[in-house]
Formats: sequence, structure tokens, C-alpha cells
Amino acid sequence: MFSPGIRKPHLLHRRDKEEAAPSPPPGGPVHTPPPRGFAVPDRPATGTPAPWTSSSLLARISTSKQTDRADDSDQIRPVRVAEFPQVVRNAQASLLRKNFSGKNMLAGGIDKHTSLAWMICGNEFFIWSYMASVAKDCLVLEVPSSLIGNEAVKPFSCNQWAVCIIRWHSSGASIRNSGEILHQRSSTGVILCNKRTEAIAYWPDIYDESNRSPVLSSFGYSEASASDGASDRFKLNSIIAAAVPGSTHECIAVASEPAGALWLFQCSPAGIQRKAHKDTFRDSGAEHSQKSNGGRSLAWLPSNVSSEAAERKFFLLTNHEVQCWSISLLHDIKVKKLGSQEIVGTDGDVSIKKDIAGQKNIWLLDMQIDEHGKEFSILVATFCKDRVSGSNYTQYSLLTMLYKPNQKFSSEDNVVKIERFLEKKAPSQVIIPKARVQDEEFLFSMRLKTGGKPSGSVIILSGDGTATVAIYWRGSTRLYQFDLPWDAGKVLDASIIPSAEDRDEGSWVVLTEKAGVWAIPEKAVLVGGVEPPERSLSRKGSCNEAVAEEKRRNQVFNANVVPRRASSEAWSAGERQRPALTGIAQQAVVDEESEMLLSRLFHDFISSGAVNEALQKLRAAGAFEKEGEMNIFVRLSKSIVNTLSKHWTTTREAEFLASTIVSSLVEKQQKHEKFLQFLVLSKCHEELASKQRAAMLTIMEHGEKLSGMIQLRELQNSLSQQRSSTHLSPQSKPQTSGALWNLIQLVGEKARMNTVLLMDRDNAEVFYSRVSDIEDLFYCLSHEIQYITNKEEHPSVQLQRALELSNACITVVQAAMHYREGHKEWYPSPEGLITWNSHLVVRSGMWSVAFLIMELLRESGGADMSIKSNIWSQLEGLTDSLLEAYIGLLTAKFERGEEHGVLVQEYCERRDELLGSLYNLAKEIVEAKYQESKEGADNLDLKESIFRELTSPILATAKRHEGYRTLWQICYDLGDTGLLRSLMHDSVGPHGGFSFFVFKELVNSRQYSKLLRLGEEFQEELASFLKEWSDLLWLHEIFLNQFASASETLHTCALEGPEGDANLPTSRKSLSFVERRRLLYLSKIAATAGKDIGYEVKVARIEADMRILKLQEEIVQHDPEYAQGKYTNKLLRPSELIEMCLKRDRELALKAFEVFASTSSSFRSSNKGLLEACWMNAANQDEWVKLLQASTTEGWSDEVIQEALQGTILFNASRLCYSPDAVVYDGTFEEVLPVKKEDVHLGGLEAKCFSVEEVLMQHQDFPDAGKLMMTAVIMGKELSYTAEEPVEMDS
Repeated sequence: MFSPGIRKPHLLHRRDKEEAAPSPPPGGPVHTPPPRGFAVPDRPATGTPAPWTSSSLLARISTSKQTDRADDSDQIRPVRVAEFPQVVRNAQASLLRKNFSGKNMLAGGIDKHTSLAWMICGNEFFIWSYMASVAKDCLVLEVPSSLIGNEAVKPFSCNQWAVCIIRWHSSGASIRNSGEILHQRSSTGVILCNKRTEAIAYWPDIYDESNRSPVLSSFGYSEASASDGASDRFKLNSIIAAAVPGSTHECIAVASEPAGALWLFQCSPAGIQRKAHKDTFRDSGAEHSQKSNGGRSLAWLPSNVSSEAAERKFFLLTNHEVQCWSISLLHDIKVKKLGSQEIVGTDGDVSIKKDIAGQKNIWLLDMQIDEHGKEFSILVATFCKDRVSGSNYTQYSLLTMLYKPNQKFSSEDNVVKIERFLEKKAPSQVIIPKARVQDEEFLFSMRLKTGGKPSGSVIILSGDGTATVAIYWRGSTRLYQFDLPWDAGKVLDASIIPSAEDRDEGSWVVLTEKAGVWAIPEKAVLVGGVEPPERSLSRKGSCNEAVAEEKRRNQVFNANVVPRRASSEAWSAGERQRPALTGIAQQAVVDEESEMLLSRLFHDFISSGAVNEALQKLRAAGAFEKEGEMNIFVRLSKSIVNTLSKHWTTTREAEFLASTIVSSLVEKQQKHEKFLQFLVLSKCHEELASKQRAAMLTIMEHGEKLSGMIQLRELQNSLSQQRSSTHLSPQSKPQTSGALWNLIQLVGEKARMNTVLLMDRDNAEVFYSRVSDIEDLFYCLSHEIQYITNKEEHPSVQLQRALELSNACITVVQAAMHYREGHKEWYPSPEGLITWNSHLVVRSGMWSVAFLIMELLRESGGADMSIKSNIWSQLEGLTDSLLEAYIGLLTAKFERGEEHGVLVQEYCERRDELLGSLYNLAKEIVEAKYQESKEGADNLDLKESIFRELTSPILATAKRHEGYRTLWQICYDLGDTGLLRSLMHDSVGPHGGFSFFVFKELVNSRQYSKLLRLGEEFQEELASFLKEWSDLLWLHEIFLNQFASASETLHTCALEGPEGDANLPTSRKSLSFVERRRLLYLSKIAATAGKDIGYEVKVARIEADMRILKLQEEIVQHDPEYAQGKYTNKLLRPSELIEMCLKRDRELALKAFEVFASTSSSFRSSNKGLLEACWMNAANQDEWVKLLQASTTEGWSDEVIQEALQGTILFNASRLCYSPDAVVYDGTFEEVLPVKKEDVHLGGLEAKCFSVEEVLMQHQDFPDAGKLMMTAVIMGKELSYTAEEPVEMDS
């Protein structure tokens, strides 16, 4: 159909020939001269696969004499993805031997979501995964005869078959891809529909070997006859299917009829139920009307866009509109039409405008919805007449509509709902402005596919077997038609290669009739695509007007512009990006020239050994301007280690391929060494190492990775030889088994999927060629390890596979580190540089393997001695490699001044878990070895010797990485205090190092005597540690003869309340009064023993606190809650004690003054109000008016009055506070509250305080008995007071 002047003029003639005499399927490769361009001239009608079926092989055999044009043609060749399985080849050959006639012998297709290809040859139905370069595990199903129909009446047609493939499991896309790459089958259902007869076959699970028989449905109508089978038109146009949520092997299929009805099929292992929904259209005319107006295409709205899992939306494309439907996926199938939107109408802003001059008819051919459910792409054919020449032609265009997911539809079922749930994203993109006129049967056979690369491109499949990729790029539409240099037959179907990173887009892939599966590289479309034929001149108002205007606007794009995202967004690009892009293009030219210069100088060095002033030339060319991966030295180094070997081909035997891998890697290593020598001799190394350290490090890391690849390949060979010795049967394939083989296949396959030009290469070849991307190995380990080890296997089997993966990781990293050590003089200064083995992806991969081993070790339980030893060895290597990676990264971050707190926490957690698992496993191995070695009675010396020998590597690793818990456990289990002390001296890190950890462990286990004995040797360390443990610190200070410090510590510890140190680490949280008093006495003794300057003041303070403590014991006894144990150990503040005294009886009134006397002057000054309240309370304790009356009426003498006053609280309080012998700590009461009013004036304290006299003047009895009250106060001040001696310390 699409043949717009591209390089294959004989294509249509060749297709006519093949219709008359179909070519046999290609056999094995033959030796034929290489091609000289994109197409081979005068090629035979019956083609045989040429040896250049591999595009990468073409690149290898291309000589330097080829012209640039030939090189361009190499870039636009398709790439082989997979050959047909042999059983399919055999079936194709069988069809030829049976002399089938007619142009349609085969039917086939590709399922996008499962990467499964299918083909029908006669009555055989083949299904296989096309992602493997050599297709494996092809399923052969038999097509029931009732499904085929009467072939004698109507010949077989490839378009009459429709296939729906449903994956039953709900795993993520990443897991699904892994399973397909590793050829692990997932439960899959298949629906096969004969669109001519409406007959359906359903296989609930094609991988269920116990039941391969399909479930069949009857014909579409009970009156079906041979005449129906002979009808040219199909009874079904399109069919889609979806799994029923919560059901087992049950799905629902929806099919559309040309006549306008929808058929619903409920498929389950029990049978197929069908139901018609015939109100799709309001009118249903004659046969021609039915054929033209019926449903064209069905498409699901992606499930992640639908609001409910049990209800899905689908869309039906008709002759003029798009209908939105809703279907319930429950057992009672309910389908409802939600609305419709006109696509062909009179409003050109929202649809395709019809009835334009020169326009005769418009057909909507096919519709596709993108993976996000946002864009609807509709293929449109318009029948036009040129008003100048009068000739008729067909114009093909692509309409892109945006879906509005929040559209609300009317709830009335009896109303025809015309809703606008789509809007134009851009004007229609003309694909072919003028094409020859085709009949409707040809038009309706065309299919549209979207989602491939380049972004925004579509592929159009036509009934004549052509596949054309169309893309709007650089201001115009470009077309690329798939073709091979030999007869590949028709293109049966097209899809996209699923991306390894679960991206939306992948390269286009096509299924051919005779040549297998091929991919179309992105560059092939952009470079090999051609513009369609020029459109004729047309007057204003024609159907081409909008597109012509858009094209004129986009002609401003420069030819050298780097291609932008090629989609409908490009239509409004304009000229504004031109300057920036031109600068990028110019810089790219400079980089390319300097890279070519470096390559030439290096090759001259290889041949002659001379550097020829390379440094000056490269400086002048700007070779040192780029940093990192963009540096041209890095790019040349990368090209050296990533070169594909010329003698690797997929047509060679696997043994030959395996034998050449190591030699090719060694050749790369030698060449990379030569490159390093070139850098040194040319002095480029000095320039890079001083000014572009990151680039130089990357170059050296290429050597590390190459060394790791070589060792990994040797490990794989070793494992293969081991399996060969254990699998003696000729059917065994040791090369293609094991976890490492699975990992290599997975990494290689994902690289092939991301780089379509590698699709014709073997997975192992791709893996061992992409040396610089060795991080992909660790990425797959971190994301796919459960699948690689096959989590469905027994834990012991999984453990063996995990150990194999661990061995691979260790081998790669250790080989790289060995290379780094051997070439350390080549490396730049490491400050702030992060090495590849410290990257997150590498650390995550190693941790995933280590974590799986530890998890499986717990699940597998008891394992034999050999397995435990292997586990220990592998886990030890993983631990060392992973922890060294963390140390390297932490060092770099610290040097850069970057935040690394989260990384430190992660490092410590994983370190402790790894070392803990290692130590526990080591103890099990020690016990097993001891039981094997001992003879008779227990020999503890032998056991200790085995223990020390086996744990010495763990001890070294724990010591290097500050694994203090493991160090402690080893010393504790050995009971070796000498080793413990030695480690405490050696392991001095942040936060006190190992010493602090040991001290903390001893405190937590209350082994205080051992702790203090360690203090004899680690005096400063223990003193620093015990600052947070005051109840132990004084003991160590006494040992150090620091008596003054010990006194302070004891004093503080005695007065600490439990509420004040609840969050502090301490050995005791609550002290009794007796214990506090004992600590105060010890504090007094220590202060006296120390006799530092001013120690008398310290002793006085201690004695005051002792008096307060004694007072609290006396005061709290009068509290009603004392009997309930409230104040048994609680230490109260002085203010609380005074307030308690104010609330109680006469006896406690005086205790309040005793408390004040034992407090500091600052306390008295800050609590003057409380002190005044105490004097008022003291005055309230006696009946002063009665005392005055009695002295007057009875005529008391002065002696009697004095005697009576001495019994008052005022007198005793005054004597306690103001007498010459009063015991008051830290100053006097006169400083805070003088006795008489004139004392205040004499001392100049008017602004600061009142006097006792002024306080008592406020008392109610003062007007009458004030003189008597003041006499009592003055008497107490003048008499001597002798305080009670402190109580003796309790025994």
C-alpha cells in the first residue's frame, strides 16, 4: 500500500509473483556475497535467508572501502530478533508439500503484554516467546475442526483469526519480564476466534500439560450453513478480552459485528456462555450499510485508569463516532453504553470536518489507546478528488484525541447520549497525502499500532502484508517501510519490544511470514524514512488546508537540529528552540572531531609506539574540556572495553562461543593497558589526574570492570565443568543452567531489549561485551533475585542458587579490587571521588544476595557441614565487599562535606546484621567440627583452638568496621580478658570506641566490679564514660585519688531525684533517705580527705543538706499521705517543705525556719514572701491578746513575762534565725529580713526588703499586743542558740 518512492521498485511485482507461487520458508544460512545497499537488485522471487540476516554481522564484515552511503544503509536495516521455532518451520514446509494454493497460507500475531508470538499453520496453533534469540518451548495446540469451518467452500484466510492472550497472575511488570527472559512459564489463557463463523476455542491454561483440550463454543447462529461459511464478509470485526477479578481461569471477551451488534463471551473451564447486545446502532440497513456502518475496532481503557476493578470501560470505533461502554466483570455480565462522540462531523474544531470541497467519503479504519489511557489514535482514510486534474486519490491521516477521564455521563439508559469525552490534541497528521484508490475490503484490513520508538511514531499494517512506520519529524511526515534484502513474505503483525525498565515505549518489532521476528531500530526510522510524495496544489478550503498550514509553520526547523520528542506536540514547536539547539549541534561537531583525533593518535601509537605531540594536539582540539562520562578519553576507553568481537556470531556452536569470550576479554584488557600507556607517555595522564580526576577514575574503573568480567567468565566455566561432571547424561546442558546463567541471561536480555541493535546477539555475548555496564548485574540482583533463585523451590535449593550468585558478586568485586591494588599508581587522588563499587545499585545488589542467604539459612534449618562451610565462606566475602563499599562512600561524602547521617545508620544496621549472622554460623560450625574431632572426653582446649581459628576472620572484619557487638561476643564467649583489653586499646573510634561499648555492656549486666577493675587500666576512658553514670563515677574517682571530684559527684548523686534523671543511664533510679544520708556522709569524708582550697565551704554545704534531709524525714511524717508511702523516697524541694510546714500544726511552724536556715542566701532572697508568711504563721501559733491580758490582770513580773515569751514560736524563731549562735548557712537573715524597722533604714535597705516588725504590724493582734510580740522577737535575737548536732549515720 505505502510505497512512496523508496528504494525497492520491484516490491509490488515481487508480491504479485509470490501470490502465484509462494516461496518456501528459509532454511539454514548459505554463503552468499554480502549486499551492497539496502536492497539486493534482481533478487529471486523465492528467497532463502542470506548470511547477513544479522545486522551486527553486516557491520562486522563491512570493509573500510565502503562508501558513506553504504554506511547509511547499514543503519537503516532491520535487526533480527528471533528465528521461528523448528516445529513452526516444519509445519510451514509441510504446508508446501501439501501443495496449498492461494495467497493466504499462514496466520500469526504478537501479543504486546506477554511477548508471545503465535502462528496458525493448517490445523496447528503454535505459541512461543519471541524474545529469545533462539525460540524455545514452543507450544503446539490443535485447532479443532469445528473452528476451522468448511475450507472446501471458502479458502483459508489469514485475517479470519483473532487471538486474545490473558496472563492470570498479578505480578508486577518487572517480575513478568524476568520470567519471560528466563523462560519460566506463567499461567496463561488463550482465546482463538474464527471471525468468519464466530466460533471460539478457549484454553484456560496453555501451560497446563495435564489438560490441553480447549473449551469450544457453538457457531454464531443456529441456522449457520455452508453458504454462511462461503460469505466474503466476516461476522466479527474485532475481539478483546479481560480476566475476571477474583476468579480462576475465567475471562470475558467482547466482540463487535459489522452489522452493529456486540457479542459477549464468558469463558471458563466449565464452558463458554455467549450473549448478544444488539442495540449498538439505532439503524441497521442493507448488507452494504451493515458492512460500512458497523463496529470497526474495540479497545480497552487501561485498567489503571478505570475507577473500579470489577468494572471496565471499553471503546468501540464505528464509521463516524467513538462509543464509550462499561462492562461488569462479575458473573452476571452487564454491559451498558455510556455515551458516544462524533468523529466525522461538521465541526472541524472537535472532529474531522466532512463535506469539504473535493472530499467524497471518510472512513475510520482503526483505533488504539495508549498505555496511560490518555491518547486515542485513529487511522482515517479520505477519498478525495483533485479539482485541478480531476483524478481521484485516497489520503491517509492520523487523528490524535485526548481522553477526559473525569467525564460524567447521563444515567438515563433510554436516552441516546452524545457526550464529548474526547478532544483534539492537534490537527490531523497527514501520513500519505495522495495514494491510489482502494476498495473497502482493503481499507478495512488495515490495522494501526502505537507506542513504539521513535516516540510518537505509529506503524500501519495493510492487508497486502506491508508494514509502514510513520512519524512526524523535523516539520514533515516521514515513512519507513519494513523490507528485507530477500523474500520474507508478508508482515503478519507488529508490536513493541517491552522495555526492561518498564518504560512506555519500545522498539517496533514485526512478525514476518517466512523470516521470523525482526525489530526496526529507532535510527532506521529517522535515517531511512522518506517523505511521502508531494501533494498537488489545491485551492483554499480543501481538506489539506490545516495540515498545510502546520507544515509551513514547521519549515523553520534547521536541518541540523537534534531530533526532539517526535509526537503531536511537535506541531506547535515554532522557531524559538533553534539557537540553543544549534549551539548543541556545533558542540557535538567539536566533540566528534576531537574524539576522532584521539582515536587516530592512539591507533598510531599502537602501530608505531610514538605519541607525536599528542598532548598539544588534543589540547588545541578541546579534548580536555568535558568532565565525567562526556570526556573523550572516557568515551574511547568505554569503546575499547565494550567492543563487540568480530568473530562472535549466533550461528556458531555454543561451545565455540564460550571458548572465544575469555580470549576476546583478554584482548580488550591488553588494548586497555595499551591505552593507559599511551596516556602516560603522551602526558595526558598527568593532565587528567590533576585537572579531571573523575574522568581518570572512570577510565581506571573500566579496567577494574574488565578484570571482573574475565574472572566472572572463568567462574562460569568452572561451574559448567562441575555440572558436566555431575550430569553425565547426553541430554543435560550444563552451560544453560544455574543461577549465574540465569543472571547473565537476564542482564543480557534486558540490554538487548533496551538496545534493539543487539537483538540479533546472544544474551551471554551481550552481557560479556557491555563491560562498562557491569552495574546492571547488581541491579538485576537487587530487583529480580527472588525470580533468579526461583522462590517456588525448596529453601535448600534456593540457598544453593543464592550461594552461586554470591560467588559471582565476590568474584567481580575482588577482581576489581585486585586490579585497583595492582594499578594504584595510575589512579588520581581519591579525595571526594566515589568509586563504582560504592554506588547504590552495587550495594543494593550485594545486600539483596546477603539478605537472601541469611533468610534462607534461617528457613533451611540444619544443613550439613559442607553447605555450612560454603555459606560461611560466601557470607564472609559478601560482608567484606559490602562493608568496604560503605566505607569508601562514607569517606567520600565526608570529604565532600555532604550529609551522611542516614548512610551511617544504614551501614551500622547492615554491618551488625551481617556480622551477627556470620558469628552465629561460625559457632555452629565450631560445634560441628569439635564433635568430629574430639575423642572421648571433652577437650575444652581443642574447642577453644577451633573457635579461635574459625572466628579470626570475623574478628578482623569486626575490628576494621567497628563491629563492637561481635567483638564483645567473641571475647565474652572465650572468657579472654587479655584479648578484650587488647581490642579496647586498638579500637579507638568515635564516641569512645570499643572501650565505651564494653563499659556499657558491663553496666547493663550490673558487673560493676569488672567495670571498675578495667578502670585501673583505662582510667581516662572510664572517667569520661562514667560522666553519665554519677552513681558509679565517684568510685572510680576515689580510685584515682580525686577526692574533691568524688565529693562533688557523691553530693550530686545524693540529691538527685528520680524524676530528674529518668532519661539518664544509671544503675539505680531511686534512693532511700538512708542511702542519701550515707552518700552525703561519704561526700563530707571525701571533701575532708581532699582538703582542697575552700573545702570547709563544701563541708558546710553538705552539712546543710544533711539537715534539710533530716528535716524532710521529720516533716513528711505529719502529712496524711505519708502512711500510704507517698514520700518514702521522694526528695522534696525546700520550698515544698516550707509550704507543708505552713499548712500543719505548731511544731512544724518552727521547722520552716530551720529549713530556711539551711538553704542558701539566694534562696532566702528569692523567697522573701514565703519567709514573711512563715513569720505571720509563727505569730498565729500563740494567743497574744490573752497573754497580754493575763500579764496585766495577774500582774506578772518581768521574769514571768520573759519565761512566758520564751515558750512562743516567735521567740524560738527569732533565736533560731537571729541569735549570735544561730546556725545559718551562707549569710544571715538580717540581709533579707531585719528584725526592727529602724534596722532597715540604718542598713539602707528600704528599697529591698521589709523588717520582721513591719511584717508583724500586719497581724490582727499587733495593735493590742504588738509590744509584747516584738519583745519576744528581740529577746530571741539577743539570747544564744545552740543547734542540735546532726544525727549519726545509720548503721
